[in-house]
Amino acid sequence: MLRNKLKIHILMLCNMAIPIKWSFKKGGNMKVLQINSVSGIKSTGRICTDIADVLISKGHDCKIASGREAAPDKYKDITIYTDTSFGVKLHAIQSRIFDNAGFARKQATRKFISRIREFNSDIIHLHNIHGYFINVEELFFYLLEVNKPVIWTLHDGWAFTGHCTYPSRANCDKWKEGCFKCPQKRSYPKSFLVDSSKKNYNMKKRLFTNLKNMTIVTPSQWLADYVGESFLSKYPIEIIHNGIDTNIFSHRESSFRVDNSLENKKVILGVASPWGKRKGLDDFIELSKQLKESYCIVLVGITDKQRRRIPKEIITIGQINNPLELAKIYSAADVFVNLTYADNYPTVNLEAQSCGTPTITYKTGGSVESVPNCQVVGQGDIQGVKNLIYSICEKGQYLLFDRNAFERQKVFERYVELYNSKMI
Repeated sequence: MLRNKLKIHILMLCNMAIPIKWSFKKGGNMKVLQINSVSGIKSTGRICTDIADVLISKGHDCKIASGREAAPDKYKDITIYTDTSFGVKLHAIQSRIFDNAGFARKQATRKFISRIREFNSDIIHLHNIHGYFINVEELFFYLLEVNKPVIWTLHDGWAFTGHCTYPSRANCDKWKEGCFKCPQKRSYPKSFLVDSSKKNYNMKKRLFTNLKNMTIVTPSQWLADYVGESFLSKYPIEIIHNGIDTNIFSHRESSFRVDNSLENKKVILGVASPWGKRKGLDDFIELSKQLKESYCIVLVGITDKQRRRIPKEIITIGQINNPLELAKIYSAADVFVNLTYADNYPTVNLEAQSCGTPTITYKTGGSVESVPNCQVVGQGDIQGVKNLIYSICEKGQYLLFDRNAFERQKVFERYVELYNSKMI
């Protein structure tokens, strides 16, 4: 640890002594590197490819570095692990024992850094750097060394805690001063043995607060408020809501109802990946017991293991990575319900409403910022959710957000403006 502290101090002194000269000029073509756990799939992966689409449409160059599945072929892609399955699993196993998520697999990260050096981007845009795919210590040594502008979009709170992604889930405020004895040690990123939350917190604080030119972006005001009370508050904080491709996520006709014998049913839809208690799986099971027989719950993203404990009255579908197929299911539903207990600014809420499907959410984090106030229910209030579902389906009483407000081209152009503002 002493050697790493010395390395940081040396790099900081070098950056102070030798001003970096950029060849980039405002208004010119930019080279942007995005780093995220996934690319092209799930909410954060699609955000990365959507930002890339906006950049490419404006003549800029963009690569996406991910730790798991590679991006679709049309995107320039860097996968951190050659064998993604083995590398991620090994990192996860170490985390289960030592509580060192984000601090394992140094050698793999060094090889990855040698590849991004070749791209030599003008801007480095971080997203989720947790997910068992990268060593954040090595990554931030590199960022400190090259001293390039960094944009970091936080999709949860992992960056400023010693372990968890959503401290609000445990009503925990330790992250404001220093984590220890984490109440969510057995929640993602799970540790069954060691509690390293104090060590992790101190390492993150030391690493993440040494960059000279970094801007934090949050998709919600809720998360921005959290960042403002954390050690990351020294950096500028921008709010850029998540966006989606409204051309794909629009109302679409399909045979989904016929294929699933739902012609005479009111369809209540839930979509998540992964499902669990945090995403409200137990509440959906309880809700299914209380709904009228003419209503049917459909859950997308369910694993085979989860399917065995879900009542047969609920239709379960595995993870869907094809946005068009997902749009057809959104369109077939009467109501989209998001019973999340911890969330930032869920794109599933946007996708459902863009397909013309009214949306209900718990009063959770930034989820309430993407749904009309009249369709927000207190956490765990299943009776309130049921009443709202009946009001929407039987009385037609609902509101939709303006879908143009979260169209990706409009939303993500703000990132292009932000990139430009950070260049000399």
